[in-house]
Amino acid sequence: MLTDIIARNLTVIFCGINPGLKSSEDGHHFSGRSNRFWKVLHESGFTSHQIEAENDTSILDFGYGLTTAVARPTSRADELSKEEFDNSLEIFKEKMTKFQPKYIGFLGKAAYKAFSGKKQIEWGLQTEDFCGAKVWVLPNTSGLNRGFSLDDLVVSYGKFYIEIQNLEE
Repeated sequence: MLTDIIARNLTVIFCGINPGLKSSEDGHHFSGRSNRFWKVLHESGFTSHQIEAENDTSILDFGYGLTTAVARPTSRADELSKEEFDNSLEIFKEKMTKFQPKYIGFLGKAAYKAFSGKKQIEWGLQTEDFCGAKVWVLPNTSGLNRGFSLDDLVVSYGKFYIEIQNLEE
């Protein structure tokens, strides 16, 4: 099992759909070779240097944390059932209520669709809060997500970073 990297009152908790098999095996978030999360986080301004997956807990130093919507690791997120998302919702709500992040950054639309019950989700800032946190939906950084180039991901995450900076001012 992959452990959450979380603390109270974080600026952002990034929420992946579920752990990949490599991340689960290694015990580090986004450790798969093809996952672009750490590179995108750095290049979009969130971190001053590119964090290596084995140092994933250092993300807390920047005021960010990591969790997943569903705990079961799979090789592909589309292997998860609706029931797994449904069964994870209350646990996720309890976690967000307890830790009270300012933002939840959902990585991909799948988890937020399942948790919000909405059929259509736009990228970016959502109109409603989730357990008191603002919600931002970001493209998934998985190497399997070929719909977004590295540059596309950096632009998308960069918009989120600017939103956060504007809020902090």
